[in-house]
Amino acid sequence: MAFDYKKEYREFYMPKRTPEIVEIPEMNFAAVRGSGDPNEADGEYKAAIGLLYAVAFTIKMSKKGDHRIDGYFDYVVPPLEGFWWQKGICGVDYGQKALFQWISMIRMPDFVTEKDFLWAVAEAERKKKQDFSKVQFLTVKEGLCVQCLHIGPFDEEPATVALMDRYLQENGYENDFSENRRHHEIYLSDARRVAPERWRTVIRHPVKRQSHPE
Repeated sequence: MAFDYKKEYREFYMPKRTPEIVEIPEMNFAAVRGSGDPNEADGEYKAAIGLLYAVAFTIKMSKKGDHRIDGYFDYVVPPLEGFWWQKGICGVDYGQKALFQWISMIRMPDFVTEKDFLWAVAEAERKKKQDFSKVQFLTVKEGLCVQCLHIGPFDEEPATVALMDRYLQENGYENDFSENRRHHEIYLSDARRVAPERWRTVIRHPVKRQSHPE
């Protein structure tokens, strides 16, 4: 049976609908950086997703080709994720989507080295006959975070974020956004096949202990 990161690491991918504190270890990703409204029909964001999945499945299906990756085991491609921010705004403002800066990404199994990753990018580029230079190998260690499962449309996320903020205040934590610590979303539903009211999204924010707890 293929290794499924969502099931094996439920504490990272299957949180409850109530906020909780979690320590996130270092992980490697295939990532694409961009900007703008993710809802644009032919926009930069949708193009980035296509690039990411092409690379992710090139690695997954390497078992059927000549390229052998040391330590390879069969696995389910992890869910799409994203860091989101807007210049001059703490957290995110859902009413100003055109101002979004983002890093869209898919987790890489630990056996994937940067050398294997570069092979996959070149192989995807050869097969798809398009430019994959925007796809990068990204290592992230988020550390201490608060997370919560949001169910529903993305535009309704502020209610879940407010719940998370109240939890922090009541438990001696505060948000710790910075240039290296961003609003993070993990998409557990296929938006093409699931109604918006049933979308399941993990929302994760970087936190720290309050300097002067109230």
